[in-house]
Amino acid sequence: MQLRPRIAGGRPRLWVYADRGFTLVELIVTIALLSILVALASPSFSQWIRSAQVRTVAETLQNGVRTAQAEALRRNRQVVFLLTNDEPGLSAVATESGRNWVIRWIPLPGDTVVATAPDNQPFVQGGAVTDFAGGVNITGPAAICFNALGRRVAATAATTGVTGAVCTVDPGEPLAAFEIERAGAARPLRVTVALGGQVRLCDPARTVGTTTPDGCPA
Repeated sequence: MQLRPRIAGGRPRLWVYADRGFTLVELIVTIALLSILVALASPSFSQWIRSAQVRTVAETLQNGVRTAQAEALRRNRQVVFLLTNDEPGLSAVATESGRNWVIRWIPLPGDTVVATAPDNQPFVQGGAVTDFAGGVNITGPAAICFNALGRRVAATAATTGVTGAVCTVDPGEPLAAFEIERAGAARPLRVTVALGGQVRLCDPARTVGTTTPDGCPA
């Protein structure tokens, strides 16, 4: 908007307002510049979204495993954490790369398991891992077991009471690991569970050290 003098007798007599909008050329140039900026930002934004999904799944998995260990200590008995493609519950079958997680206590010899009795059914809790982040892949064991001291222990499917839930412990490989990745993400992440039960989220592209606390053990 500009002020223009109204001329009368060669002298400015009155100032009036004159509106001025955008020309077609200006609009076209502006839209073209915005399109270029959006095109340049789109790959970075897509990568950021995929990386955020990887971190969300990794943190969800980490929290689930930690909860399982805490339940083992609280209940003073063995507990199994498992991945499954079934709805979380007593009938869930352990599956590697499952989209849901389940925590159950492991019955001891002589235990009477009654599915309809809340205080006496093995199912503790469960939740989703990847339903909210499609395209994220998890590679790792189908199940991890903890004893009453919160340490990892070996168990067969017959012991855990869950089809496919076999827990292994190898002294030569003290870490059980879940690899979480997605195509197009900036980097994968890893959730490790030590023999002593310590659960950790780390970056497999780095080796843990004084300057790289987010790195994974070599």
